[in-house]
Amino acid sequence: MTEPETPRVDRSGIHIERDLAETLSIEEELDSNVVGPYQFPSPTRRRISGWVFVVAAVVAMVVIDGGWLPAIGLFALAAWNFASAWPLSVDESRALYLAGATVDFPVGHASAAVTFRGLRSRPQWSVVLYSAKEPPDQRALVVVDAVSGEVSGEPYVEDVEGV
Repeated sequence: MTEPETPRVDRSGIHIERDLAETLSIEEELDSNVVGPYQFPSPTRRRISGWVFVVAAVVAMVVIDGGWLPAIGLFALAAWNFASAWPLSVDESRALYLAGATVDFPVGHASAAVTFRGLRSRPQWSVVLYSAKEPPDQRALVVVDAVSGEVSGEPYVEDVEGV
C-alpha cells in the first residue's frame, strides 16, 4: 500500500519546486514549500495608529492644562497616518508579472521590494529583473505603482557584464 500523494498547492509567483530544493539543500527558512508565501502587510494598517493619535490628542486636551498644543501635533500625526493609509491593491506576484511585460527580454530571476514615494508615502514595487540566459546578459529595474498597478516611467535596462 502506498502513501497518498500530498496535494500540490497552486501558487502564483516565484517558488522553488520541492525536488529542486531538496537537491540543492535549500535552507528551510528560504524554502517556499516549508515557509509558504509571504504577503507584505497593507499600509492601511496606518489607520490604527491614526486613531491612537486621535485618542491621545483628546486625552491631552482633557487631562493636561494647556494640552491643546500637544493635541495639535497629535492631530497632525493622525491626519498624516490617515492620508498615507493607501490600500496595497497590487501584490508581489502581480507586480512581477506587470514588470516582466514591460521589458523586451525573457525574464529569468526577479525580485520585488515595496518602497514608498512622496509626502503621503504612496507604496510602489521596485522590481529587478534578470534575463533568462545563463548567466544573465541583461537586467532591468521597473517601478510598479502598488495602488493602481501602473508602471511608473520607462524601465531602466542595462547589459550585465561578467556576472
